[in-house]
Parts: sequence; structure tokens; C-alpha cells
Amino acid sequence: MRILITNDDGFWAEGIRALAQAAIERGHEVVISAPATQCSANSQHINISHPLLVQEMKWEGATAFAVEGTPGDCARLGPFLTDNKHFDFCLSGINRGDNTGSAVYYSGTAAAAREAAMAYIPSMAVSIQFGATWEMYLHLARVAVKLAEQFEGEKLPRFTFINLNGPNRKVEEMKEMVLCPLSQGYFLDTYQRRESPAGRTYYWVEEVDTANLPIEPAEPGSDRHFLQEGHITCSFVGHYGDENPKYAEKMQEIMK
Repeated sequence: MRILITNDDGFWAEGIRALAQAAIERGHEVVISAPATQCSANSQHINISHPLLVQEMKWEGATAFAVEGTPGDCARLGPFLTDNKHFDFCLSGINRGDNTGSAVYYSGTAAAAREAAMAYIPSMAVSIQFGATWEMYLHLARVAVKLAEQFEGEKLPRFTFINLNGPNRKVEEMKEMVLCPLSQGYFLDTYQRRESPAGRTYYWVEEVDTANLPIEPAEPGSDRHFLQEGHITCSFVGHYGDENPKYAEKMQEIMK
């Protein structure tokens, strides 16, 4: 396959290195289009008022570009970076920190996958809980690439992408992958009211540990619930989501 790889943690993040390594190991042609800097929580933001500066980078076994833009920019720009505009699949991640439930609506990782899906490229967002080791990243990357191979040629519903999350557990302790819906739990962080030296009132997001953001409890059977139990979780996110029986049945066959 010809695979486009992007992320939101930036070009130098270990998660994107894991995905690229796993795809190259399997003999796929890899093109990397990733933000030059950290771009988490950018959601579907794209730039329309200034140019996107691009630098081609050295990457053994792949063609790679660092883009001064958002994850959405990188996914949109990917087909224009080489002479061959065709991609069989887009992998976005591996994000440092899971993207379950409502997080997919803020996540740049998920947004890049959605952007690719909008351009008719089958896509997957891949994330792992905070504190994961390189071994965990690489294991999840290999799971993601093999799953992508199963969906080569599948015309997923437009705007729909696969959302894969891995637990922060030793590889031998990770539980089997489950197909599940997104949690509806919403973040509970608040804002602090402050006053500037000039007497202006401003608000600042409450200082919280990003690895342990306050959030509503996960519903039983949801992606965040299964992830907390140590499972790799898989969801379809989009207009049809995991309610589309065709893809749910295919996923169940893959997981047997």
C-alpha cells in the first residue's frame, strides 16, 4: 500500500516514528506529512490566510515533510507533496494520550484522519494512553498497520474513519481488541478568573494534569471503559459510526 502518515504531536514525536517503522517493516510505501511543531487539540482547524512552509526531511525508508501547519493542513496537503497523489490509506498518530469519547472532537490526530476520509482516503487515528513505552508504541503501530491492510480497497463511508486506542500496559498484558462505541463522557475542567496588571479581566483554563483530566465516568461498554480495562479499542467515527453493520461485521471477522 501507499500510506500517508501524519499526527498532531509534531514531526519529532515517537508515535509517528512507530507508525512509520511498522509500515516500512511490512513493505509499504510511506509518505510522511506532519506538523513541524506540537499541534494537539487543534481539531479540524486549517490555515487559509498564510502559506504553509514545507521542508523535506531525511527519513530512512520514507519520503518525509515537516509542515508549518495544523494536522488538518498536513492531511490535506499530503497528496500534493509528491508527483503521485494517490494514497491507499492514511494513518494519523500515534498520539501521546488516548483519544476516546469526546476527545475525538478536539483531537488533531482524529481531525487529520477525518480530513483524509473527507478526501476519500481510508483512514485511521491511532492513540495510546500517557506513559506508554516505545515497546507499547511499536506494538500498537503494528496492530494498526495490519488492521489498515485489512481495509485496503474498502470504501468506508465518507467522513468515517477508524479510531484505535491502546492501553498503557505491557504488551503481554494488553487485552484483545474490542469494537465499541465512543463514550459520551464530557471533560469537567473549569476556568479561573484572573486580572492582568493593567486591570483587565481574563480567564485561564484551570491548571490540571493533562494525563488525568477530570471527565465524566465512562459508560459500561464504551471505548473509554474498555480502554480502562486494558483492551485495545476500535471504533468507527463518522456519519455512520459503528452502527454500520457491514463494517462492524468485517471488524468482528478480523478480530476472531
